[in-house]
Amino acid sequence: MNRLGFLIGLAFGFVLAGTRLSDYDVIHRMLLLQEPDVFLLMASAVAVAAPLLWLLQRRRWQTPLGGPLHVRTAPVRRNNVLGAMLFGTGWAVAGTCRGPAVVMTAAGSPLGLPGMGGLMTGTLLYDAKTARPAASGSPAPGTAGLAHAGEQGA
Repeated sequence: MNRLGFLIGLAFGFVLAGTRLSDYDVIHRMLLLQEPDVFLLMASAVAVAAPLLWLLQRRRWQTPLGGPLHVRTAPVRRNNVLGAMLFGTGWAVAGTCRGPAVVMTAAGSPLGLPGMGGLMTGTLLYDAKTARPAASGSPAPGTAGLAHAGEQGA
């Protein structure tokens, strides 16, 4: 399964590079509403994935790891809105998010390493914040009531 994941990730990286989604200027123009094709690309991904996930879940499709596909849903909360605002701000400043940051770094873009550094710092801070409540026996923020993959049907 690791080889398959690697190959899918590699293909995704080539798609990101080929569509120039790892180019700061493309993202900057998109956020200035001057490059609508990026929004159309995202909308087409949602338009394909949403009904496909609904159909696969309805047909009780088994994932490659052998478990049933279960798309978890949750209401939008204050933390979601604040997180989206923080993500959008970082996206606007850095001109990248996780996938394109890896492509930028691999391509030798000068913005790649600082972008990856910011992503890694944010991940470490988030992990440190969510590890404290989990260590005390209470669920991590935003996970209360959500079933984990191994708990379904229990």
